[in-house]
Amino acid sequence: MSGPIPVTRSVGVVVLTQGTRPVELTAAVESVLAQQAVELDVVVVGNGWQPTGLPHGARGLALSENLGIPAGRNRGADAVQGEFVFFLDDDATIPSTTFLRDAIAMLDADRSIGLIQPRLADADGAATPSRWVPRTRDKDPGHSSAVFSCLEAAVLLPRSVFDAVGGWADPFFYAHEGIELAWRVWDQGRRAWYEASLEANHPVTEPTRHTAYYRLNARNRVWLARRNLPVPLIPLYVGSWTAIQVIRWWRKPEALRPWFGGWREGWRTDPGERRPLRWRTVWRMTRAGRPPVI
Repeated sequence: MSGPIPVTRSVGVVVLTQGTRPVELTAAVESVLAQQAVELDVVVVGNGWQPTGLPHGARGLALSENLGIPAGRNRGADAVQGEFVFFLDDDATIPSTTFLRDAIAMLDADRSIGLIQPRLADADGAATPSRWVPRTRDKDPGHSSAVFSCLEAAVLLPRSVFDAVGGWADPFFYAHEGIELAWRVWDQGRRAWYEASLEANHPVTEPTRHTAYYRLNARNRVWLARRNLPVPLIPLYVGSWTAIQVIRWWRKPEALRPWFGGWREGWRTDPGERRPLRWRTVWRMTRAGRPPVI
């Protein structure tokens, strides 16, 4: 005998947008509203935009100015209720109608997991960029594992974990907020997890399309260390990434100039709240394969 799947769990959903992709935004919201076996509270956050024309079942939250990606997501999280919180980009979709139910089942089955990032795939079949698999060595998108950063396009957490870590890094505006979120999940005694059996669709785009990419990439890398690492590890982390960027871009002065401008800004400006990782967290991360110095 078939029938509707009973509602069992509640999820607050935050979709952040500037209103520049109305077709993609509608598809993103509709993919969430199609989810089965969950009770939804869906908010579309207009970052400097008044959301209009939303599908029935979603409500808008207008921010008077563009606060940046992490701060915009945090404002959305403040506006939704649920046992879990799910963040989705306005140009992403979730093709399975049981995505949230299945992800919650994984969190229930393994309480050591505090964050799930699904496998991202381009719906038109473009090759998956290696940066979409948040691991340093194994870049097979079909392999699930613990990770130490996350792509923010589609992320699910228990609400209690999200609140405990303090949300996204409000001051960052753009870049590296997924690293801080994952680190702070680890610091709660949980793990961030990349789950290949769960899929979200997202178009392949280049991060360098953002005009401030190089500056914010460097500034936030320094801020990440200053906000989250024990003092002895700060110069090790920043130093290793400085070396990596110079090796990558030494033939691209047009990239290195703004990058080092952001690097200097990261040391000179206030990064916001400091919550250094516990040394036992550093040890757990090291044992799991990624000490927070690279």
